[in-house]
Parts: sequence; C-alpha cells; structure tokens
Amino acid sequence: MSFRRILACTDGSPRARHAVAAAAKLARLCNAKLTVLFVIPPYVLPAYGEAALYVPGVTPHLYKQRADALAQKVLAPAARLARHIGRQGETLAVNAAEPWSGILHAARKRKCDLIVMASHGRHGVAKVLLGSETQRVLTHSRIPVLVVR
Repeated sequence: MSFRRILACTDGSPRARHAVAAAAKLARLCNAKLTVLFVIPPYVLPAYGEAALYVPGVTPHLYKQRADALAQKVLAPAARLARHIGRQGETLAVNAAEPWSGILHAARKRKCDLIVMASHGRHGVAKVLLGSETQRVLTHSRIPVLVVR
C-alpha cells in the first residue's frame, strides 16, 4: 500500500516529535505529501462549581495570541524536518474542543490516507483519568492510523 497524503499529529512532546519524524521518513519513502497538525483547545473561562473564576489578564484575545505562539513553537521543528528530508509538506494548527475530532476533521479536509500519531503509553488509572486521544482517533477513524511508540 502506498500513501499519498499523510497527517502527522503533534503536541510538542518528545514522543510526538518521534512520531512526526517517523511520518516524515514514511512520506519520503512513499513520495507523499506530509501535513503536521497541532490542535489548539478553545478558550474556556475557568469555573469552580457553579461560578466562573476571574483570572486577571487572561482574555480570549490573549489566550488566542498565546495559543498561536505555542502552535508556531511546536510546529517549527516539524517544518524544518520536512524541509530537511526534502518532502513537500505543510504545518497546520486548528482549533477543536476535542483533539481527536480536530485530527479527524483535518484528515478528511486534506483527503489524507494515513494518520500518524504517538501513543503516550498510559496505563491503568492514568489512562482512565487522562483519556487517550490516540484511542479515540483509532475508534473513529475510517482511514489507517499508524501509532508510533
């Protein structure tokens, strides 16, 4: 099977960077286009119980600025990696309340035929409490997902 459009997901963690590097190598082997994705969660007013908390200085506008700066910081190494291996590629930051949903939407929109993501390897209570975006993508995706550990 040969892939034409690969979507690699990153959150900036070392495991995710490893997965992006694997996706870049695979893109080179398949002569595929590589898109590296970072999902930005929406601004949510901090709340406690039934009341919202006031956090001085954290406005939706400031949150957007900081989230965009973080996205650029996380995606910059991926862009350099794509250039280094000589692959046509792009970086993309999208806003989504649920990262797995943003990943699948981006894959559909770009007509990707493979999603590459890392697994953080959580087990037991940590997996139950923190959840697994990789597991959710695997559950809901209609295209192949390569999980890199």
